[in-house]
Amino acid sequence: MRFLTGVYENSTFVGVVPPFNTNVCINLNEADEKMNGQLTMPNDLHSCIQLGEQFIEKVKEIQNWVQISVENNKYVYPLSEVRILAPITRPTKNILCVGKNYREHAIEMGSVEDIPKHIMMFTKAPTTVIGHLDFIDRHSNVTEQLDYEGELAVIIGKKGKEIKEEEAYDYVFGYTILNDITARDLQSKHKQFFLGKSLDTSCPMGPVIVAKEAIPNPEQLSIETRVNGEVRQKSNTDQMIFTIPNIIATISKGMTLEPGDIIATGTPAGVGKGFKPPRFLQTGDVIEVKIEQIGSLVNEVK
Repeated sequence: MRFLTGVYENSTFVGVVPPFNTNVCINLNEADEKMNGQLTMPNDLHSCIQLGEQFIEKVKEIQNWVQISVENNKYVYPLSEVRILAPITRPTKNILCVGKNYREHAIEMGSVEDIPKHIMMFTKAPTTVIGHLDFIDRHSNVTEQLDYEGELAVIIGKKGKEIKEEEAYDYVFGYTILNDITARDLQSKHKQFFLGKSLDTSCPMGPVIVAKEAIPNPEQLSIETRVNGEVRQKSNTDQMIFTIPNIIATISKGMTLEPGDIIATGTPAGVGKGFKPPRFLQTGDVIEVKIEQIGSLVNEVK
């Protein structure tokens, strides 16, 4: 299942791209109300995720109901006519991010000695989040070193603390694409990551969240970032230093993870700062982050 938050004819809805036609999406909220005679599902994806397996079962019922009758197709929209927002438009907590989780990226940002022995964590503010095709603010009055970082993001689906590695995937709802836009000069100036990682529009995310059942091996996905069509990052999630179960177990040792929490798993080598000379983002640049089995996240710097 591929979930999204969309806008159609000025109405925002929770949608799913059905397996029987990947060029359309179903308005789950309107279909739910018509099928059940009342709304039984929240109208935001974050709240839907909190329903857990109950949400998945409701979506399956709606997909089957839509297929039964041509009349029900009024709740099905061409994806080309839908404005796709970030799947979780406003996270209730900071986005959790893993730093230097690919060996070659750690080296390009310093040296072999910079390869972490323990998981390196930082966060991005909820106000950073934007969606597919939204504009990234150049912030020319704040930074001269705006950079990109294509990443696989994990969406937590169940509340948990002290989660064991062997049980970690039980707490995952799905996966999406995230571009960890970073102001490198702010990062260096303030000697920590938060300000340099939390400028408005610095967390493009989406376009969809793919349910974990559809991606049985998230640690074997090709990941690629292009800037103006030029490949800058090209790797595979099997190159991550710390695995998804290890990340979840480490974070949850003393902190409760909740449904809708977002964990960015780190970026491969090829960021702008890693080039000699550096190749930072400029106004008009178009960044595409593509991850196998999920899709492409595209944004332009403005």
